[in-house]
Amino acid sequence: MDAAALAASPFVTIVAWSAALLVLQVALQGFLSTLELGAEWNAGPRDDERKPSGVLAGRAARASANLRETYPAFVGLALALAVAGDPSGWGYRGALIWFACRILYLPLYLAGIVYIRSLAWLGALVGLFCMFAALVL
Repeated sequence: MDAAALAASPFVTIVAWSAALLVLQVALQGFLSTLELGAEWNAGPRDDERKPSGVLAGRAARASANLRETYPAFVGLALALAVAGDPSGWGYRGALIWFACRILYLPLYLAGIVYIRSLAWLGALVGLFCMFAALVL
């Protein structure tokens, strides 16, 4: 595949948007932690291992960690599909499902909404499976 065709792949675009989502979640986590522990803590070396104890800062940290658990699989599958192609379209549908569910997951987690948050997580997993299936089936 030539560089122009790869650049035109919708998978490259969704990987870029997913990186924006990742940065948003890390920034939100940092912002809420800084609100609680102060700018000096944020700018410092954090040697004392203090962690935010507030509900929102904790939830933001856990939601960010959760995203980072599946993010490498998403990026790997999306880039593999960009190179290999996706004639069935299921890979791209899976990528959109993963992305939409990951967007939904954050406010659900921050709001403390149980079960529906778990459904969003399962939806993201289904999206990854669709991407995987488009590559191997």
